[in-house]
Amino acid sequence: MDERAADVYLERIGAVRPGSPDAGALAALHLRHLRAVPFENLAIHLGEEIVLAEQPLLDKIVGARRGGFCYELNGAFAGLLRALGYEVELLSARVFGAEGRLGIPYDHLALRVHTPSGPWLADVGFGRHSHFPLRWDSRAEQTDPGGTFRLEETAEGDVDVLRDGSPQYRLEQRPRALADFEVGCWWNRTSPTSHFTRSLVCSRLTETGRITLSGRTLVITGEGGVRDERELAAEEVLAAYREHFGVVLDREPVVGVAAAG
Repeated sequence: MDERAADVYLERIGAVRPGSPDAGALAALHLRHLRAVPFENLAIHLGEEIVLAEQPLLDKIVGARRGGFCYELNGAFAGLLRALGYEVELLSARVFGAEGRLGIPYDHLALRVHTPSGPWLADVGFGRHSHFPLRWDSRAEQTDPGGTFRLEETAEGDVDVLRDGSPQYRLEQRPRALADFEVGCWWNRTSPTSHFTRSLVCSRLTETGRITLSGRTLVITGEGGVRDERELAAEEVLAAYREHFGVVLDREPVVGVAAAG
């Protein structure tokens, strides 16, 4: 990513170019990204292709002002961070599901970001999660607006990420390339057992809480966790994507329309 592309990306998330690639700037970029770029799986239900390469990701997230899921969001964010001078490693994770069962390899992509004050776990692609990066080299509880987090090493040398005592995902520590995640991305967007093919979501963090559109159910969570939920009429859906997420669509996504695999 060149400087011009990085500047356009920064404009997309409402951020300014940091003076240096330090932990404070990383935290600010992380929060800006979560508030500006939605976590969404609309492409799967619009029959759109998902290409894990830098330019297609920039074209979608920055050029088309869309969002994406973990491979897209963290893949693009990694490119931005590198352009700003950070050393970034892509890490593969398996997500904990029902009854503590782990998902497939390459189920999730997260980032280990190195700064002068130490390494951090950054993740702008897991939906409801930490608002700020987590200290990679700490095993103590870390308080965040999104909950209380802890990183815990496993007997096999992996790292579990826990939120409020509940395991979220298990990270391998070996750095990977973006292309390594193609198999996980393909499975998540095509398998009938993937929750991404069985549900429709568009969600982003706000200054007071979170806003989520699941199918035609709009949920706005505000200060103190106050929740406002309502069902939209068919003619309101596209306007809601535009108003709340800045996502402009020419037709409503429908569960069951999967990308060609």
